[in-house]
Amino acid sequence: MSLVQIAMQPQTIAMAALCLTLLAFIHHRLTRSSKLPLPPGPPGNLIFGNSIPKAFAYRHFETWTQEYGPVFTLRQGFNTIIVIGRMQAAIDILEKEGAATVDRPLSIAAGETLSGGMRMLLTPAGERFKKMRRALHAHLQPKIVSNYAPTLMRNAKQHIMDIIDEPHRHQDHAKRYSAAVVMALAYGKQAKSYEDPDIQAVNRCLTRLGNNLRPGMWKVDAYPFLRLTRRGMPNRYVPGYLKELQDGHKEELNLFKSQIYEVKMKMERGEEVLPSFGKYLLERQKELDLSDDEMAYLAGSMFGAGSDTTASAISVTVLAAACHPEAHKRVQEELDAVVGRSRPPTIADQEMLPQTMAFVLESVRWRPVSAGGFAHKAIKDIVWGNYVIPKGASVIGNVWSVGRDPEFFPDPETFNPQRWLTEGGKLRDDLKSYSFGFGRRSIFVNAALIQWAFKISSDPSSPIDPLAFTESANTHPLPFKVIFEPRIASSMEATKELFEDYGL
Repeated sequence: MSLVQIAMQPQTIAMAALCLTLLAFIHHRLTRSSKLPLPPGPPGNLIFGNSIPKAFAYRHFETWTQEYGPVFTLRQGFNTIIVIGRMQAAIDILEKEGAATVDRPLSIAAGETLSGGMRMLLTPAGERFKKMRRALHAHLQPKIVSNYAPTLMRNAKQHIMDIIDEPHRHQDHAKRYSAAVVMALAYGKQAKSYEDPDIQAVNRCLTRLGNNLRPGMWKVDAYPFLRLTRRGMPNRYVPGYLKELQDGHKEELNLFKSQIYEVKMKMERGEEVLPSFGKYLLERQKELDLSDDEMAYLAGSMFGAGSDTTASAISVTVLAAACHPEAHKRVQEELDAVVGRSRPPTIADQEMLPQTMAFVLESVRWRPVSAGGFAHKAIKDIVWGNYVIPKGASVIGNVWSVGRDPEFFPDPETFNPQRWLTEGGKLRDDLKSYSFGFGRRSIFVNAALIQWAFKISSDPSSPIDPLAFTESANTHPLPFKVIFEPRIASSMEATKELFEDYGL
């Protein structure tokens, strides 16, 4: 038997894993600069560390938060993982120590292999991250983003039309709306239906990403030696390991490159090209020092930042309205009092609709989209209370648990939008929501329009399970049925007429 064949034996691999883990553990103990202990956590296997459920890990983390405290420690292979599960700890570590947690841990599976090291969400600090962030922030300034309000409103109008025509497909319509908005922002394109090939391709990529971002999904992230490198090419001990991610990378890179190539061809032909992020990147590619692949991925990464999370959050507001009719009724009373019934609400009405905004905030606290958060990396030892978060540790803000902090959200399992309002009925400025980002205005305007236009109720023939969600990192409600009844007009067709001039 050759040396290579011996090295490939499972027993050899297991022994190598044991030796490397023990060496890493000893090295960690000897080189730790702080004498303070790690935060407590559940005991784990000496070699492999803690077992983390691949499905709904964020719910399991809440159980550990209640048992071990607001910050606890896990270990997977060579990795130390610090999980934050309460609001004040999140503020202390992720905000006040934000400069020390701005980095991302190395992600071999989803980051390097699936994303080619070019997805902003998973790119560790370095020159590539700096130039991609610089390009993104330069374009997505508040003044520039505000120019896209008509795009949001036109697509929100189509969203209502889609619900009227096919109410049973309301979750598909939310996905079409979100992907269409991002298509417009990224490439200046208009997608008309959920069956649009571009929409289908985008949603396929997002589903793949969400499934592979789950903690503990790929052992190579805990044991990097599972990926060998020979002459710059990745090899695996296990034949075919990571191949599905390599194939996925080819598919999404081709998608992102084809989309920006269309914009480039239109520009070269002198055709009218609507303002978009892709156009901005093409015009400034040399100045921004971006390769073709980096530019394509940067424009394409907007889908992860906005499309997937926004679609899910819109569906969550529908779910909440059906499950909590009293809260739904309060929103409609406010809409009638402030907006009236002669015209639909717009983005400009947001400041005058605190009850509606409180409903949205409570919806995404109750069922957060990125429920488990995404890992950061400590670039130095961080002292928190009597514990240390060691340099190099992965730091996860578990959004599900932070939104269930009883100190900030009393009776956290109760759906109560009033918790976001002052006694005078204004939105509180001392309560934080960690579930919002790119799509805040999108979620608001769609929630306002849907609840203005329809009375939403559960279908007695198909009871709703409010905990039935996908297992992916960005969670979506599993298919659920609701009844949409025309509220603002006598029929669905009459409701359509009220939107005739909306967004023009």
